[in-house]
Amino acid sequence: MDETRTPLARALLRRAVSPPPWVGAALVLLLAAAAVAFVALFVDLTPRVEGDFFFASDDPQLRASAEIDALFPSRPQVLVAARAPDPRSPEALERVRRLTGELKRLPGVASVLSAASGPPSPAAAFEGPFWGRLLAPDPGAGVTYLVLELASDARPEELVPRLEAVLAEAEGADFELAVSGVPYVVELIRRHLLRDLRVFTAAALALFGLLVVLLYRDLRIAAGILATCLAACAVSLVLLPLVGLSLGVLTANLVTIVFVLTLSHLVYLTANWRRLGADSEAGEGRVRAAVAVTGGASFWCMATTLLGFLSLLLASARPLRELGTAGALGTLVAWASAYGLYPSFLRVASAPGRRQAAGTGTETDPFGGRRLGRWVAAVAVLGALAALGLPRIETDPGLLAYFARGSEIREGLAAIDAAGGSSPLRVVYRDAAGGRLDTEEAFLRLVEVQEELEADPAAGTVLSLAPLLQEAATNPMAGLLGVPGLVELLSGPAFQGVAGSFLTEDRARGAVVLRMREAGREEDRDRVVARLEDALRRHGFEPEISGGLYELQGQLADLVASSLLVGLGGLALLFAGIAWAVSRSAPAAAAMLVCLAGTPLFVFGAMGHLGLPVDFISSPAANVALGIGIDSMIHLVTAFRRLRAEGLAGWRAWTAARARLARPIASAAGILALGFGLFTLSSFPPTQRFGVAVVIGLLAAATLTLLVLPWLAHRLSRRTM
Repeated sequence: MDETRTPLARALLRRAVSPPPWVGAALVLLLAAAAVAFVALFVDLTPRVEGDFFFASDDPQLRASAEIDALFPSRPQVLVAARAPDPRSPEALERVRRLTGELKRLPGVASVLSAASGPPSPAAAFEGPFWGRLLAPDPGAGVTYLVLELASDARPEELVPRLEAVLAEAEGADFELAVSGVPYVVELIRRHLLRDLRVFTAAALALFGLLVVLLYRDLRIAAGILATCLAACAVSLVLLPLVGLSLGVLTANLVTIVFVLTLSHLVYLTANWRRLGADSEAGEGRVRAAVAVTGGASFWCMATTLLGFLSLLLASARPLRELGTAGALGTLVAWASAYGLYPSFLRVASAPGRRQAAGTGTETDPFGGRRLGRWVAAVAVLGALAALGLPRIETDPGLLAYFARGSEIREGLAAIDAAGGSSPLRVVYRDAAGGRLDTEEAFLRLVEVQEELEADPAAGTVLSLAPLLQEAATNPMAGLLGVPGLVELLSGPAFQGVAGSFLTEDRARGAVVLRMREAGREEDRDRVVARLEDALRRHGFEPEISGGLYELQGQLADLVASSLLVGLGGLALLFAGIAWAVSRSAPAAAAMLVCLAGTPLFVFGAMGHLGLPVDFISSPAANVALGIGIDSMIHLVTAFRRLRAEGLAGWRAWTAARARLARPIASAAGILALGFGLFTLSSFPPTQRFGVAVVIGLLAAATLTLLVLPWLAHRLSRRTM
């Protein structure tokens, strides 16, 4: 062998075994770009929204609605409210007639009922006992309805744009049109979620890119942070279908959540890397040391966030469970990306010859070592004031509260709600004595029930067999048939089996169909439904099943209230074990738990004072804020333990730990708060409330960590000595 080539060969071998630091960073950039491109080309980013967007079709809460559908089959409906100065005028009726014809021709529309289609005459549409209630429930409002029944295979994403085009062409200054109905609402929610996904992704990239550059003033670090966060988001979206999930009402925010979760790890890892100094001869060692110092605390931070999301799996509503699964997946991907990808960029920044971004090595406590007893007292006073807002929490908001003021969804719902109610409810009943419901005696009792239900302030339109038979009785020949004959006639093909919507074939069960009012509702839905059922009982009928969106929202409110107690209580127990494992000190663990309890206190207290309802979309905010907010506490307590091991004792160890981590904690809280603050850009109010709640929780957690945790842990440790 040529000995002169041996040193060169050895150098090449060393370079092949240990490539230059930039190679790893370049590979990560390529990976991030490839993952983002794969998502853009092959991953379906269209949010999925269920027909009952509060629950999925396989949720147990829908069992009652499924039973009602089996007894009284019905098609999805879309309501169009047409407002005119005089809806009975020939001009208005002609417009309704033309609009009815256009709507009937739309693919996916099975039938259209309006003043020009269905009733025997326009007068019957406004004055008939049945048609008047269905098509013009409030004669003084100047509104008449067009009721679209959709085919079972109708696709809202295809039907709604065509419907909007027809309505836009038909509408005029003296002919206003508003739309509502579950299929229409579902499609518009899907659009808003898709818009949110695009806006959040673009805003997060621009905002965090600018913040990272300003904060670290190093393009290599900024490129590494952005590439790692984008790779984590892309990988999470790729893995989502593999666990049987797709983007939905809550998981549409997954990109922003994973972005900020990844960023949280990177903030602390970069802070420790900077603090360890700039030894150009030991760049790799510096990176390994930063990973070693940060890794333990970061693992526990990941575990607490993971538990925060997994606690949502206990919820009964499938969107919450989906957020729990997707959030848990994103938490693991964020942690793996932070420690698997980002160190490559730290190696580039630590390479010989590079300008170093080092810490000073002489960090000072921003509070000058003071124990801040007065500040702690002020935080306690704020906590007490926040507690006063807890009784004002609203967990059962009206349907209108889910949509932005001035939005097309809310305007349509509000117009229809004012005229005749907007939230459907169906009650199935039978005769308490076991008799048939197609008798004269049962009919007279049902007329009394009809009148009592219509007098209830919570009820809008009320339809049952009673007004249907009253409508049929306007025919002069009806008196010859009697109630049984009329029911038989209305059940036949000549009347398209209309009686089957209100009476079963064996005449043993009936249904009352209501559209409940949402605006101005103050009572709990459970109490309203119970009152309506009592009206049936007072007249000799026994309610068997109640279902529909109105009743489902009542169940959802109960689930939200119980999940706040059970879910957060369970998290407290789990976090107690983690607090002990991190601190190995009863005083420090107790102080962590007190600070953790303060986070949901400030979140829900503030929401109560601000009048923000805690709906099923915003309710997970406390779980998320707790899971992320505990990060700062874990890092501070871990630093305290390390300093104690180095010889510092008591308050000196706490002040040194706070001096070391005050800036990272404040930076992380600020960046994460800005990240979740992006949710306020949403056009979907529950998503806005979710963002506001998480921001409050993050800022509260950071404040409690820096002010209360050291003071309380030190006081408790002195008492136990």
